[in-house]
Amino acid sequence: MKRIILPTVLIFVSVQFLFSQENTALSLSLSQSVQMAVKENINMKTVRMDAEKSQLKKAEAISSLIPKINVGANFQDNLKLPTTMLPGELAGIPGTTIPVQMGSTFNTSAAISLNWAFYNQTAISAVQLAQKVIELNVLSIEKASEELAAEVAKLYFLTVTTSQQKELIEENITRVKRLQDITKLLVDNGMGKQVDYDRVSINIENLNTQLSNVKAGMEQQHNMIKYMLKIPLENALILTDSPTMDLLQNLPETAINFYEHIDMRLLESQNEINRTNQKMITVGYLPTLSFSGQYSVQGMRKEFNNYFNNSPENKWFGSSYIGIGLSIPIFDGFEKRSKSRQVKLEIQKTEALLVDKNEKFTADYISSINNYYNNKSNVDSQLKNIELAEKVYNETDLKYREGLATMSNLLQDEMSLNTAQANYLTALYNYKEAELKIMSLNGQILSIMN
Repeated sequence: MKRIILPTVLIFVSVQFLFSQENTALSLSLSQSVQMAVKENINMKTVRMDAEKSQLKKAEAISSLIPKINVGANFQDNLKLPTTMLPGELAGIPGTTIPVQMGSTFNTSAAISLNWAFYNQTAISAVQLAQKVIELNVLSIEKASEELAAEVAKLYFLTVTTSQQKELIEENITRVKRLQDITKLLVDNGMGKQVDYDRVSINIENLNTQLSNVKAGMEQQHNMIKYMLKIPLENALILTDSPTMDLLQNLPETAINFYEHIDMRLLESQNEINRTNQKMITVGYLPTLSFSGQYSVQGMRKEFNNYFNNSPENKWFGSSYIGIGLSIPIFDGFEKRSKSRQVKLEIQKTEALLVDKNEKFTADYISSINNYYNNKSNVDSQLKNIELAEKVYNETDLKYREGLATMSNLLQDEMSLNTAQANYLTALYNYKEAELKIMSLNGQILSIMN
């Protein structure tokens, strides 16, 4: 029975382990990766917190336009009453003064007051300014999303390109190992040279070193993706999209208006804040109207007994008032004028940045289009080079087996094939970078999330 149960348990445990390993593997497309990064990345969370903070700042600004109500109370025990001197005429003793203690031993007061600045243009402008800051923060979220999307996409394509490089190196190792086996057979039969076998062995070791380096690079790239997407490092990651997938659905336009670019909208939003800030400074010259009111009660006692009883000996005295206040700023030492001039310079600076940024985007876009077509052409050329290098290698391999070509010729052609493969992968990644650059400039980068 034990002989039956123990193997069964071991098989069950092994299956469970393999099943759990598979469950930890996460397959991600490019779209899913960007979506997860925008949702989970710490940079996006901090930007959203800033946006939420700006909402609270607006609520704080609105609070200055809402009536303020305060309730207060005070209890005072006069351990020794103050003494004042009264003229003797009050007591029929002219020419003298009489010491008299004033007040009561215990004094209690309670009051409720209301203050409301019902006309304050500075406060109204502060609310408008807070709203502009909210709009700026919304644009900041969009900008952070675009930057993160571009960064994740570049890393994604770098990783899948590296993965393709790993597959090609593994194929090359398999191919060269077959050549090594053939060469070993020829050497053993006295038909080949030991130096040829050594050359093949050196080439395999070089390929193994390349493979080891590529695997290490892939692991680093996977870990970086996991970090950016907040995926546990122990989880296996499978990237499902191919490095050859097309990003641009249509050929890039040769002319484009960059005033809708997120950086341009951010600058324009900042300028709106500057203009609102200048308005807030200007309305500071206007008067402010406020309303105030208060109701209070006061009790004065000589003894603490029956303190809260309202009797002829223990009376509570009430008082109240309402009022309207007017504040007119006359002269502030040129403070507002200096602030207004500073804001005016900020507006001029932002307008100059808008013009300069548009010119820079135009130049970058033209360069990006040229780079796009150049890299697209390079990818096509390198694909043809790989086909040609494979053809040449196969022909030389056949001639080597027939004794019509040397090992040096074969290894040289094999190296040419490796170089063509590496050049193709480099051109392919550069092509993806060119596509992403165009999408970042024309505002389409977030479309990869769809």
